[in-house]
Amino acid sequence: MSVFANLVEQLADLLQPLFHASATAAAIVLFTALVRLTVHPLSRAAARGQKAKARLSPQIAELRKKHGKNPERLQKAMLELHTKEKVSPLSGCLPSLLQLPAFFLMYHLFSSSRIGGEPNRLLGHTLFDAPLGDRWADALAHGGVFGGAGLVYLVLFAVVTGVAIFNFRRTKRQMAASPLPQGDAPGMGAMMKIMPLMSFATLITVAVVPLAAALYVVTSTAWTAVERTVLYRDMPTAGALATAA
Repeated sequence: MSVFANLVEQLADLLQPLFHASATAAAIVLFTALVRLTVHPLSRAAARGQKAKARLSPQIAELRKKHGKNPERLQKAMLELHTKEKVSPLSGCLPSLLQLPAFFLMYHLFSSSRIGGEPNRLLGHTLFDAPLGDRWADALAHGGVFGGAGLVYLVLFAVVTGVAIFNFRRTKRQMAASPLPQGDAPGMGAMMKIMPLMSFATLITVAVVPLAAALYVVTSTAWTAVERTVLYRDMPTAGALATAA
């Protein structure tokens, strides 16, 4: 934690001439961008994997038609197909999992009153009028919704809502273009219906974690929306594959 705290402080010192009192908040945004840049090659690989899975849709449909009455044989055949084509069913999960340690580091750094046996100086840093170690409840208690700190949270909520609406519409379009085939794993249909709404859950995270961690979440969520739009812009759809076939 001491090493991580020093890293944030050094980034803040570099950004001090540009952002002044909000330099630490800017350092958190920069740190988040660096994390996402580090993970980006994995995101590109995941996108290639997802596109490969989409291209396998006609073959998967044939397997379902052939082994629809034998779930065990169908599962084995699909596993063999994915192995043959070198496609991982979990290819899209790795980038998200690798970001979790950075988020938890940020969360604990701004939730701890002492770092390395000394007072945590970072807790006194602010984004405008909002202390980076405070939560939305603290902002409501000191000035209300439209107080100085409350307005900072309103801006963050607006950004998250905008990104969530964008993701919701994009996910719904993708699901409409590539509907879930019959015979998928139990519960998969329900999960796919809930998936477009998951972006809105970020609002809860922003409301309950320290502001520094909320900045990490908002920056990472916005990055993901832009990144996926770029990486999946030529994603083949079920309709296009059927036409090609």
